[in-house]
Amino acid sequence: MDNTYFLIKHPLIDHKMTILREKDTANNYFRTLVKEITTLMMFQATHHLELQKKGIVTPVEGMVGHTLATDVMVIPILRAGLGMLDAFTDMIPSAGVGHIGLARNEETLQPKAYIVKLPKINPETQVFILDPMLATGGSLNYAIDKVKEKGAKNIIYLGLVGVLEGIQAVHEKHPDVKIFLAALDRGLNQHGFIVPGLGDCGDRLYGKED
Repeated sequence: MDNTYFLIKHPLIDHKMTILREKDTANNYFRTLVKEITTLMMFQATHHLELQKKGIVTPVEGMVGHTLATDVMVIPILRAGLGMLDAFTDMIPSAGVGHIGLARNEETLQPKAYIVKLPKINPETQVFILDPMLATGGSLNYAIDKVKEKGAKNIIYLGLVGVLEGIQAVHEKHPDVKIFLAALDRGLNQHGFIVPGLGDCGDRLYGKED
């Protein structure tokens, strides 16, 4: 583990990531795997969230339990980040949700926004930005810029596959953002795609665009 990112290692994550990467994995199973892996990663990525006491009554007696005290917001980068969203909203139904839609210019490899819809973000809110792939870091840096413009101070990125080039690009600009990954891959090819990677995650989630 490097101090600039957290690589979440678990036998179930490694097992599911291998199936996810296989080129013959069907779209519907691919979607299920993305959600399952995100759920497993959440246990470490949310370990720091604060709790508050709450008095309840069980069928046997009264007791003091705990509920989340941290305000949480989840922001998927469209469209691939949508595949990770349900894992968060299932586990934390009270979480706020924003959306940032980015398309990559295949010549410059730079992101271009087609939608930015973000609710008000309080400084104490814990923001999770979701995107399966961290390649050049351009899309994530753009998303972090927009989230910080809304007032966010506590930002965590959660992704499935990344490379050191992308991690370094993000931490040069946003050293305060924590990065959680399920896998660290070899690097980028001449087209800016992660190798060995898992292909175009959006296409594998939802089918190829015309």
